[in-house]
Amino acid sequence: MAEQLFKKILVANRSEIAVRVMNACRTLGIPCVAVYSEADANSRHRWYADESVLIGPPPPRESYLDIDKIIDAAHKTGCDAIHPGYGFLAENPLLPRRCAAEKITFVGPDAEAMRLLGNKIESRVKMAEAGVPLIPGMTGSATEAKVFHDAARKAGYPVIIKAAAGGGGKGMRVVHKPDELDDALEAAQREAANAFGDDTVYLEKYISNPRHVEFQVLADMHGKCAHLFERECSIQRRHQKIIEETPSTAVSPELRARMGADAVKVAQAAHYTNAGTVEFLLDDSGHYYFLEMNTRIQVEHPITEMVTGVDLVVEQIRVAAGLSLSDSLKNLTQRGHAIECRIYAEDGENGFLPSTGKIIHYTEPAGPGIRVDSGIEQGSEITINYDPIMAKLIVHAPNRDMAITKMIGALHQYKILGVKTSKRFMVDVLSHLEFRAGRTFTSFIEQHMGSRSVDDKKYRDAAAAAVIAAMQSAALNGNAGGPGRAAMATPWQSLGAWQIGDSIRG
Repeated sequence: MAEQLFKKILVANRSEIAVRVMNACRTLGIPCVAVYSEADANSRHRWYADESVLIGPPPPRESYLDIDKIIDAAHKTGCDAIHPGYGFLAENPLLPRRCAAEKITFVGPDAEAMRLLGNKIESRVKMAEAGVPLIPGMTGSATEAKVFHDAARKAGYPVIIKAAAGGGGKGMRVVHKPDELDDALEAAQREAANAFGDDTVYLEKYISNPRHVEFQVLADMHGKCAHLFERECSIQRRHQKIIEETPSTAVSPELRARMGADAVKVAQAAHYTNAGTVEFLLDDSGHYYFLEMNTRIQVEHPITEMVTGVDLVVEQIRVAAGLSLSDSLKNLTQRGHAIECRIYAEDGENGFLPSTGKIIHYTEPAGPGIRVDSGIEQGSEITINYDPIMAKLIVHAPNRDMAITKMIGALHQYKILGVKTSKRFMVDVLSHLEFRAGRTFTSFIEQHMGSRSVDDKKYRDAAAAAVIAAMQSAALNGNAGGPGRAAMATPWQSLGAWQIGDSIRG
């Protein structure tokens, strides 16, 4: 019998990614421990684990983001490793640093590589030294507007101001002409300070209408590093990916070889180990530029698994235990085409407002080449406390046309009764002639689906109104302090979103 890599792994996350990591633990015969907040007392990931530990009330800062509570839960349950999943603490270097101090293995990169790559300015400097293609712009920080004006003049308008510690589109402003720059700089600094506690920003040339192409990499502690091909993630809404696919329709074998080699160069320059993703922008002339490296498993990792046959989370755990990359990574090829759709609890026909409620019926699609990574089941509560992603639907087929057709069919099979979802919107995107033709750019939603979306301010205002309404409703029904308990409602209100036959309403 093979030696067990770890005695027990604590999964410091929730919902579908926690369940995904637990599945990898079971593949390796390693017991796993869930942590959960009071809002997740009846959640799927809690019951899926071998053991579970309550770590606090619903606000993430008092539960899933509290490093002391995570470490304490690991010690109490005898865990010798922690897997962070994605989100929450996954890219916070304080967690791997604390794990090292507590003699607990962190399943991910070390703290210094994570810190370096988390700072966009420092990582640009490092990648420039390594010879990786960069978007023209600043390679240092500044506070004086004159420095930004000089850099913009040198790069050429339009330019974009970005937060050094940024992500998710926060602290970002596009500037089309010089007299817009001062106001944009002030707004980006203010937003960066609010979002990340750091108002450092820098400036780059704005690449119009690019594709977002990223490469999965794996690196062990013995100097081996490999890429597992690309994923195209150009279909984005408010800078958040919603549909991903591999291979990219824009990447030739020659371009793949060059971008993959540069992705490996990025990981090696940062002395990176474990799984990571190197993101590039690809313009319509075939030029590509380093964007950033994400130091964790990605939401969209299953499509890479579908075309390569490699279990990326199992590889993460093996590498964290000190093993070399698996022999299965030698001579990898891409087999067929894979697509992932993120299933959000959002009203896709009403500006994508958050949707909350109880899942009163749930049936997943099934069949050859169909995979569902889900954090919900019948009876699950979708609350206002966390990210609205409920599940990921992934399909694999011999070619792209067949994968698109299979995904549309699977979306129609997917029955979620109780909350509204983005499924209908996904079908519309996949059915669009421009998507079918492979002309997928980061501006696809704005250009072709604009009438189905709303701008950022309207979304934030509407989302805030929805949250307040939900809280008021809970208070009126005596449920304000009872996480996990459904508010009293009429039978029709309780039914929530609904669906008959193939007419998708949720």
